[in-house]
Amino acid sequence: MNDQQPTVVDVRTPEEFSEGHVVGSVNIPLNEIAERIEELRGLPTPLILCCRSGARSDSAMRYLQQMGLPDVSNGGSWQEVQETLKNR
Repeated sequence: MNDQQPTVVDVRTPEEFSEGHVVGSVNIPLNEIAERIEELRGLPTPLILCCRSGARSDSAMRYLQQMGLPDVSNGGSWQEVQETLKNR
């Protein structure tokens, strides 16, 4: 991660997101990534994607990179991202 403040995008379902998430993160479920690509393009970068385990965020990262969004990374679980940001 670089020195810019990242935008955290949580790709879990709204139900999962409501049970706990990184403060300030944006919830865009994996199944909505394609239809919300322009919204994602407009978010401040870098984008850090997260989910429950890192699998869905990895799928989202690969798709977004294929769509030309270069500053996207898979942060793994939302708890891992939260811990990483807390330690910055």
